[in-house]
This record gives sequence, C-alpha cells and structure tokens, in this order.
Amino acid sequence: MQLAAELREWDDPLARELASNIAPLERAANERLKTWLPKLSHPVRSGEHSQSAFALGLIIDATTDDALRTLARGAVRRFYLRDKACPLAYEPSGEDFLWPCIAEADVVRRVLKPAEFATWLPQFLPSGVSLRPTIVTDPTDPKLAHLDGLNFSRAWMLDGIASALPPNDARLAAIRASSAAHRDAGLKSVTGEHYEGGHWLGSFAVYLTTRRGAALPPT
Repeated sequence: MQLAAELREWDDPLARELASNIAPLERAANERLKTWLPKLSHPVRSGEHSQSAFALGLIIDATTDDALRTLARGAVRRFYLRDKACPLAYEPSGEDFLWPCIAEADVVRRVLKPAEFATWLPQFLPSGVSLRPTIVTDPTDPKLAHLDGLNFSRAWMLDGIASALPPNDARLAAIRASSAAHRDAGLKSVTGEHYEGGHWLGSFAVYLTTRRGAALPPT
C-alpha cells in the first residue's frame, strides 16, 4: 500500500505504468485485510514485523479503500482507546525496531481529534515520553542492529504524536527534543558498512525524513 501510494504521487509515465502493474496486488491486500481485521481479537504488541499498531497506521495513511480504512480506524479504537499506563520502563526488548507504547500512541493520534488525544495521552503515558536514543553494541549482529531502526521509528512516531497535540501543549518541547535526538542517532547509523543494517535502515531513514504520515490529521 505504501508503494502504491508513492507511485500515485509520482507524476511520471513510468510511475503510472508501475502503479497499474501492482494494482491487482494492492486490491488483493485490501480484500484480505478486510477479511482478517474483524477476526483479530487482540492486537499484536511486539516490537518487530508483526506489530499491529504500526501496520494499522500504514493502512490508515496509504489505502485508497474507504471500507478498509474504516475497519482499520475501528480496530485502533477497539484495541487501544481503553489502554492506560503503558509500561515504558519495560521497553525496549533487545531486538525491537518498533516501540510498542509509542507506536500505539502514534496510531491513536490518527483517529482522535487533537483535544481528545491530548486528554488520552497522559492517561496512557502518565510519565511522559521523554526518551534517550538506544545504542547498538554490535552492528554486525542482525538482531542487535534492530535497535538502530528503533531510533528511527521512535523519532517519526514522536514527531507524529507532537503533530497531533495542541500548539500550546506543555509536553511539546520535550517530545520534539527527544524526536530530534533519536533522528540524529538514527541517521548516524546509515553507513552501509554492515549488511545487517545497511539493507533496510535506508528505508527507515527515508520514511523519517519525508515525514510520511507524520502530520496527517485524523479523518
């Protein structure tokens, strides 16, 4: 869906050809997700590929299927709006590239109006969201290198959270400072020196620097 969205935004004959080529795959993904999402009884709260919060955010941002977007937004409300006091101190796990608590807040801001989100957030993260970047002890280890990606995802999710808060919110300065620190740490990790991170961290860097979805208002 993200690839299809990028192609639709690229005003070029090649982009239109490529978009046409992958349209059947996009439709198949839409239909399968519409069948599967109502059956998902609990969110997957991992810090890796299977995480529901990040996937739901991507769907809401990228799909052109209104029925699927409605289902995704409903799943966000069903899974997360009653959550309180997410245990930030328990995260991250040693192989995470997505932070479950922050990802949940980032997807919830897509479905709540700013005033509603500003009320929900302190109940969900009562200690705030001021975080320090993580450090990878061995960038040649493919699992430990995930933590470089965590710095990226934290940065764009914190940016997204900030974008949904009222402009006079007292938490904005700390959130933006934390996002900037994670952004700097993440970008320093994109060297291409080691395949373990080099083959995927660039995609996270692009997602961050283009602010893809970071400031989309709830619809």
